[in-house]
This record gives sequence, structure tokens and C-alpha cells, in this order.
Amino acid sequence: MAVIETAEKMLPARLRLAGGRALRAFASILAARGEKAVAQRMALTAFAIRIVSAALAFLSQIVLARLMGEYQYGIFVFVWVLVVMVGDLSCLGFHTAIVRFLPQYKATGAFAEIRGLTGAARIFALLSGTLVLAVGMIGLHLLGDRIETYYLLPIFIGLLAMPMIALGDILEGTARANHWPVMALSPVYIIRPVLIILFMLAAIGFGAPHTAVTAMQAALLATYVTALGQYVATLIRLRRHYHQGPRKVDFLAWLSVAFPIFLIEGVSFLLTNSDVVVVGIFLDPHEVAIYFAAAKTMALVHFINFSVKAASGPRFSSIIAEGTRQELEVAAIDAARWTFWPALGVGLVVLAAGHLLLSLFGGAFTAGYVLMAILLSGILAKALVGPAETLLMMSGKQNLCVALYAGALTANVTLNVLLIPVLGIEGAAIATASAMGVEAILLHLAVRRALGITLFAFAKPAISKPDMKA
Repeated sequence: MAVIETAEKMLPARLRLAGGRALRAFASILAARGEKAVAQRMALTAFAIRIVSAALAFLSQIVLARLMGEYQYGIFVFVWVLVVMVGDLSCLGFHTAIVRFLPQYKATGAFAEIRGLTGAARIFALLSGTLVLAVGMIGLHLLGDRIETYYLLPIFIGLLAMPMIALGDILEGTARANHWPVMALSPVYIIRPVLIILFMLAAIGFGAPHTAVTAMQAALLATYVTALGQYVATLIRLRRHYHQGPRKVDFLAWLSVAFPIFLIEGVSFLLTNSDVVVVGIFLDPHEVAIYFAAAKTMALVHFINFSVKAASGPRFSSIIAEGTRQELEVAAIDAARWTFWPALGVGLVVLAAGHLLLSLFGGAFTAGYVLMAILLSGILAKALVGPAETLLMMSGKQNLCVALYAGALTANVTLNVLLIPVLGIEGAAIATASAMGVEAILLHLAVRRALGITLFAFAKPAISKPDMKA
């Protein structure tokens, strides 16, 4: 309280009343107990990490663009997006299934199931990632003559990272399920981007060329160092909390939940990244670089939704296991508000500084400013319903989401294919923003129909709701 009072006195007179309320609210979140307070603290921690990681990622992309130039940078970002996209999908949804099951097991003291779940998921990720690596190598051998030559070697290098990307996702899900946001988010979103830059600069210092191949080699090494370090740290912490003991493995039950989640998140992930992929297919690396720079700049807004989603999953799961429908509705609308208002504020600030931010990549990149405004409209539309897909998945409504996302992805790809040849990179931005709007509408309708919850940032929870059925 003394710190808060001192901070209030330091504020200008006009801001003292509102600032004092904000400081006291922040202090209450830090000091309060209960599932909501834990989720809020996790959201704040995730939010802080994502702010730092977004800044680091943004700076790292600027450094890479400056080091390589537009053309080589365009090659690198196209291949790296493909690699991360396929690598994230290769664990088949097990990283989110852990978030679904582990809090429920923990609530009932089922530590044998926790040990079995986390151990089996790690092994599965390594096997599935290695399988994707093998299939990718075969595909590269058979179809290499149909791929632009400047993409071949970077793709080959990127495929080698598949097992570690899959393992990293499982470790992130394990940490999220245990409310360890720093351990969950910092390896991939802070440590890995920093290592990519450090390894790239070291390679150039030893005489390596300023090319996408060198950048992919740096990314590969950074991925292995990050994933193996995260593995050791997570294993130590798991043993400290759950100790050594018997393991109970119910792999088919976990897979029956994980695979629909894989379909949902896979389509959602494709929705997020398909624009870069289609731009890379239709346009040259120079335009890929400009589009990616604009999209990466607007990603400073995307991290808000990610942060709230990271905190909301375990909270939704716990309420579904032990709470009421009304508690779930309150939590869902809170999450939507925590998503929309920060996204609006940050989005307007980023857009106002758009020309300056893009110029940091290089003079030619300012051509992407109009893309930022278009993409922001779609981001805000999606933010209105918050982490709706997480709510549906934690409620066991995975199958409902599959058809929903399949339709949204089809619309996204179709619009990109139709608009990019006509409007170029502006067409990609319009298609992506439109797909986000369609996705938000479908999610709102799905949550309302399946759970009876009006999920909207401006909605008010109903006075009473019937208890959830098992």
C-alpha cells in the first residue's frame, strides 16, 4: 500500500484518480487468491512476456532484414513460417490436450495420470516430429524439381528442426497447464529469437554469407538449444511437483481428445499463416518480405489474444470440472474484454507509428503501411470474442470447431487465391482480414449455440445460468 500511495503522488493531478484506481486494481490482482486471480496473474505474466517477445521478435526481424536484404529475407521468412507451421502441427494437438487434462487430474490428485500424460506426450512429439521430417525429406526428393531452386536448401535445413519444434510445443503446453507462464513462453518467444540473431551474427562474423541459408542454419541451431534446455528445466520442475512414482497411460483417450484439437488448431494455425504461404507461392521474395514485415508489425497486437488464451485455458478447464455455467460465462466474457480493449489500444498506437516501424526494415518496406490498417480491422474483429476457440475446446466441443474452422480456412484460401493475382499483397491483407471477421462470427454463434453463452466483449453475464452437465 505504501508503494501504491507513493506512486499515486508521483502521478499528475489529472491522472491521479484514474491512475490510483488502476494501481489498486493491479495490486489486488497480485495479492488476491482463487482461480480467477491465478488466471489474471498468469495473463499479466504472459502479457508481459509477450510484450518483451514481440519487441525482440520485431527487432530480430529488422536485424535479419537489414543483414540479408529484401530478397534473401523474403526467402527466409517464407521457409521459416512453413517450418514453424508444420512443426507446430506435428504434435497432433497433444500440447493443448495436456492443458485440458492436467488441471483436472491435479484437482483429483491423480498424479500417476499426470506423469503418464506428460511423459507419453514428450515421446509422441519426438516420434511424430521425426516422422514429419522423414516425409518432408522424401517429398523434397520427389518434388524438388517443381520447387524454386532458392527455396530447396533452406527447406532442407528447416526440416531438421521438426522434432525439436514439436517437443517445444509439448513442453509449452505442460508449463501452461501448471500455471508456469515464464517457463511456458520464454523459451520459444524470447530465448529462441535472441539465439537466432546471436548465431546469425556469429556466423557472419566468421565469414558466412548474408543469405537465407545462413539464417536457416542459425534458426536450426537456436531451435535445438532452446528445446533441449527447456526439456531439462521442465523435467526438473515436474519431478519437484509430482515426484517419482508409477505412471498411468491412457493414450487412446488422450489421442481421442488431442486429434480433434489438432484439426481445430491446425485449421486455425493455417488461417493465421496461410496468407504468407500463398503470397510466397504467387509472388516473388521481395513482396513476401514487404507483406511479412507489415504482418509482423501488426503481430504486436496479436500477442494480446495469445496471452489471454494462455491464461484462460487452465481456468476454463478448472471451472468446467468444478464450477457452474454462470462462473464459466463470467470467465469467458472477462477474457473477451481482456482481449479486445488492450488490442484496440495497442493496435491504434502501432498503426500511428506504422511508417516509422516499417522504415526500420528498410526504405522499401513502407509500402506495406496500408496492409497494416487492413489487417488491424480483422484482428479487432477476432478480439471481440476473445479466446472463444479455447473455451470450446476446454468444454469438449472440439468436433464443433472442426467444421467451423474448415469453412473459415476455405474462405481464407479462396479469397487469397482470387485476390492476390488481382490486387497483389493488398489482396492478401483483405482476404486475411475478411477471414478473421468470418471466424469471429462463427465462433460467437458456436459458443452461443453449444454453451448458451453470449460471448462478446460488450456483453453482460446473465444473472443466473443452470449448472453444467457432466
